Amino acid sequence: MHPLVATILALALTVLTAAGTAQAQTITGTPGSPSATRTIDGKSLPPAPLPFGGVIKDNAYQSKPFWQPRVVPPKDAPNVLLIITDDCGFGAPSTFGGVIPTPALDRIANSGLRYTQFHSTALCSPTRAALITGRNHHAVGFGQVSEASTGYPGYDSVIEPDSATIGRILRDNGYATSWFGKDHNTPAYEASQAGPFTRWPIGLGFEYFYGFVGGDTSQWQPNLFRQTTPIYPYVGNPKWNLTTAMADDAIEHMKMLNEVDPSKRFFVKYAPGGTHAPHHAPPEWIEKFKGKFDMGWNKLREQIFANQKKLGVIPKDAELTPWPKDLLADWDTLTPDEKKLFTRQVEVYAAYLAYTDHEIGRVIQAVQDMGKLEDTLIIYISGDNGSSAEGNPNGTPNEVAQFNSVEVPVEAQLKYFYDVWGSDKTYNHMAVGWTWAFDTPYKWTKQVASHFGGTRQGMAISWPKVIKDKGGIRNQFHHVIDIVPTILEVAGIQAPETVDGIKQKPIEGVSLAYTFDKANAKEPSRHKTQYFEIFGNRGIYNDGWYANTTPISPPWKLGATPNPDVEHAYKWELYDLTKDWTQNRDVAAANPEKLKQMQALFMDEAKKYQVLPLDNSLAARMVTPRPSVTAGRNLFTYSGTLTGIPMGDAPSLIAASYTITAEVEVPQGGGEGILATQGGRFAGWGFYLLQGKPVFTWNLVDLERVRWEGKDALTPGKHTLTFDFKYDGLGFATLAFNDMSGLGRSGTGTLKVDGKVVASQKMERTIPVILQWDETFDIGSDTGTPVDDKDYQVPFAFTGKIKKLTVKIDRPKLTPADEKRLMEAQRNNKMSE
Repeated sequence: MHPLVATILALALTVLTAAGTAQAQTITGTPGSPSATRTIDGKSLPPAPLPFGGVIKDNAYQSKPFWQPRVVPPKDAPNVLLIITDDCGFGAPSTFGGVIPTPALDRIANSGLRYTQFHSTALCSPTRAALITGRNHHAVGFGQVSEASTGYPGYDSVIEPDSATIGRILRDNGYATSWFGKDHNTPAYEASQAGPFTRWPIGLGFEYFYGFVGGDTSQWQPNLFRQTTPIYPYVGNPKWNLTTAMADDAIEHMKMLNEVDPSKRFFVKYAPGGTHAPHHAPPEWIEKFKGKFDMGWNKLREQIFANQKKLGVIPKDAELTPWPKDLLADWDTLTPDEKKLFTRQVEVYAAYLAYTDHEIGRVIQAVQDMGKLEDTLIIYISGDNGSSAEGNPNGTPNEVAQFNSVEVPVEAQLKYFYDVWGSDKTYNHMAVGWTWAFDTPYKWTKQVASHFGGTRQGMAISWPKVIKDKGGIRNQFHHVIDIVPTILEVAGIQAPETVDGIKQKPIEGVSLAYTFDKANAKEPSRHKTQYFEIFGNRGIYNDGWYANTTPISPPWKLGATPNPDVEHAYKWELYDLTKDWTQNRDVAAANPEKLKQMQALFMDEAKKYQVLPLDNSLAARMVTPRPSVTAGRNLFTYSGTLTGIPMGDAPSLIAASYTITAEVEVPQGGGEGILATQGGRFAGWGFYLLQGKPVFTWNLVDLERVRWEGKDALTPGKHTLTFDFKYDGLGFATLAFNDMSGLGRSGTGTLKVDGKVVASQKMERTIPVILQWDETFDIGSDTGTPVDDKDYQVPFAFTGKIKKLTVKIDRPKLTPADEKRLMEAQRNNKMSE
C-alpha cells in the first residue's frame, strides 16, 4: 500500500457533534477509487481536500490516479423534511383541537409526537431566520421583517457569514438541499436581478429554490422564482395555483434525486404561503366549509378549548383566557350583514388551511412512495407565528389597503367582494375575531411576542425508524432555535467552527432529540431560558416562570404611534407557568422581586443577542431608507423592456413629487401596451398606451382609480410622453413626532405629449406607506396583475419601441423653519424625560 494511502486511511479524527455524540471522519470503499466516499468531521466547511494518494511519474502508464472521495453524511443520518406553514394559530388545525381538518399534520402526529410548548418569535422573517440558523432572530439581524429593517446589527435583516444555515451545513456534509415556498430571509433591498445572491436560498446553502421572495404573495399570480430567475407559469392558465404547483415541483425534485442517486440523503425545507394573507383557495375547497362557522367566534373558541382538553394538548386544569371585550365584539352583538361577511371570510380561511395541508400530505406521501418514509425525519411546524390580526376587526378584501391604514366598510366588502372572496380578485384577510379564536386557549395574536397567542405553535415530529411512542405528547418548553441542533444531532453532524474561514457564532438552540425516547417523555425541558421581542412587545421565560409586557397597541392598528419610550412605557406581567398553562393569572403584584429579577434577565439577554435598541414603531420603519440600489438616487434611466424589479430595488413614488418621461417610437397602425408600471391590482400605478391613447392610472388600493388620459391616439413615429406629479408635501409633525399623518397627501398630476398638456387633475389622496409588495416595477411589459383590469390584461407588452424612460423623483425636505422647530421639539422632549 502506498504510504499516502495509509495516511489517508489513518484519518479518523474523532470529534464531538453539537449534541455530544462521537462521530469519526472516515473513508468508505477503496481510497482513491471513483466509488470511495468520505464522512467528514465537519469542524471546518467546506472540507479541505485530502492529500493526493496516487503516484505521479513522467508517464501516465507508470502512474496511479487518485480520486477525491465524495463527501456523504454519516451512515445513520436520516433524510429531513422540514415543513413550516404561515400565520397559523395553535388552535386552528385539528391536530391541536381545531375544527379545520389537517390530516397531513394528524398523520405526522399520530406516527410520531405532538409538541405542545413549542414557540416561534411571533413574526414571519424572524422565526424563519431562527429556524434555519439555530440562533436567536436578533442575533442574525432579523429583529423584524426585512421590509422594516433598520441600520442596527439586530435589525438589518442580514444573516452574516458567521451564522451558517442548516442548509449550508448539511450541503457541505453531503446532503442534497432544497427550499420550496416562502423566502422571507433575503433582504428586501437585495432581491433584484442585480443581486447579490449570497442571501438568497442558493447563497445560503440550498442548492435548489422554487418559491417567492417576500412576506407573502398571491397564490394565483405569485412573485415566483426558480433559483434566481422569475417565472410566470400562471400566464394563460387561470386555474393554476402556487399551493399545488409547489407540491408538484417538490415531488418532482425528490423523485429526480431518488432516481439519479437513491443513496443521496435529502434535506427539503418546505414553506408554503398558507395561511398568510391573501387567503387563496380553489372554489371546490371553499365549498367544503360553507356553513361550518355559523356558530360564531365565541362558541368556536369554546369548542376548540374542549377539543384540546380531550386530545391532551393542554392540561385538564388549563384555563381559557377571557375574550377581549374592550377590543373585539361578541358574536351575538353583530348585525346580520357582519355575520354574513365574517363567516364567508373564515370559510375561505379554513379552506386555505385545509388545502395547504392537503398538498403537504402529497409531499409526505411522495416520500413514502419512494420507500424513504421510515428513515425520514419529518418536522411539521404549524405556523411561523400565531394567527394573524392584520385584517382589522372587520377583515379586509385587500391587505395592502390595511397596511396603508385604509379600512374597507362591511357594506362595501359585501357589495363588491363577497362573491369573489378567496379568488385572485381579492388580497383578503379575515376579521380579528376569528384570529383570536384560532389562538385558543391563549391571548393575543401574531406580532405580539409577549403572549403565547403570538408565539405558541403546534408541532409534530415523526421518524418511524427511531420514534416508537406513536401519538405521544411532549410538553417540554422549546423554541424554533432548537430545530437546527436537533437535526444536527440526529444526523451525527457537528456545528462547524469555521465556514469559508470565518469563525461561527455558537448555535444558541438546544436539541430536543432527547424527547424522542418514550423514557424521556416527562423529562424536564433542557431549554431553560428564552427571550422574546417584536416591535417592543417582549417577554422572558426562565425555568417555568414567564414575565412579559402588556401590549399598548393592538397589532391590527398598523399605523398607530405607541409611546416611543419602549423601556419604561409598558406595564409588566408575571406568570408561574407550572401552575398556569395559558398565561392567564398575573402574579406580578404578589411577586415584585421575582418580576424585577426577570426584567433584569431580559435586559441581560437583550444585550447578549443584539435586541437593543428597543423600537416599537412599525409604519415609520416601513418607509425608512435602506441601502438598496436606489439609495441616494433621484434619477433612473432605462431603455427597452425590463421586468421583475422588486419594490425594494425600484424607484419609490410614495410621498414625493416625480416626473416620468418616456421617449417612444409608435409603429404604423398605432401603438399599445405598457410603458412602465409598478404594483398591480391591489395598489400601484401604470403608464401605458390604450388604443393608441396615452394613459396614466393610479390604483389606490383597489378602492379608487385616478386616471389621466389623452383624447387622441398617437400618430406613428417618435413621441415624448411625460407624467409630472407635484406632491403637496410633508407636514412638520410627521418628521418631529413619528406621525404618519403627513403621508398620503394630495398632489396634482399632468400628462403631456410632446410637451403639450393633454390631461391634468388633482389627486386628493395618495398611497401613504406601501404598494402591492408581491408585484414589481416593469418597463415595456406587465407581470403579475394589471393596475386596471378594465383596461388590459398582462403581459400587455408595448408594441412599439421604448428608446428611453426616465424617472426623476423630488422628495420634500424640511424648510429651515421646520428644522428649527424640530430641534426645539427634540430638546423639549429631552427636558421632559
